[in-house]
Amino acid sequence: MKVLIVGLGNPGKKYIGTRHNVGFRVVDELAKEKREGFILAKPRTFMNQSGKAVKQLIENCCMRTAGKLKIENLIVVHDDIDLPIGGFRIQKGRGAAGHKGVQSIIDALGTKDFWRIRIGICPKTGKPKNVEKFVLQKFTKEEEKIIKKTIKKAILEIAKI
Repeated sequence: MKVLIVGLGNPGKKYIGTRHNVGFRVVDELAKEKREGFILAKPRTFMNQSGKAVKQLIENCCMRTAGKLKIENLIVVHDDIDLPIGGFRIQKGRGAAGHKGVQSIIDALGTKDFWRIRIGICPKTGKPKNVEKFVLQKFTKEEEKIIKKTIKKAILEIAKI
């Protein structure tokens, strides 16, 4: 059974290395491993329009059965400001918790019953006042070291889903 892993982020050079693009980075690292059984995707839409792209990916990957989307074969990887940097969570069937990219997917699919890998990006100093600006900034050197380790740990857990 194939599993579709979608990393969320924003397209374009301007966004490479930003906190909001950590989902893209996880998919990039998975691609280097060349594991079988995974279909990897990075939507070319901006974060807040991810739902339409994910729905098309599911339909094009032949994951449609008798008119129902087989979303149990979907894993969405994204940044999460509510988790501290270095942390991650794997969950299924949860709400968007304010993440507009995830909400777009829930709206497009008509369900929240898919796997999510939430990668923490909240700095040690606490949640910033202007979250929308913060997520579009690049990681500091210290944060970069932490996020690289977190991505490796998350990838090890993906195989267990």
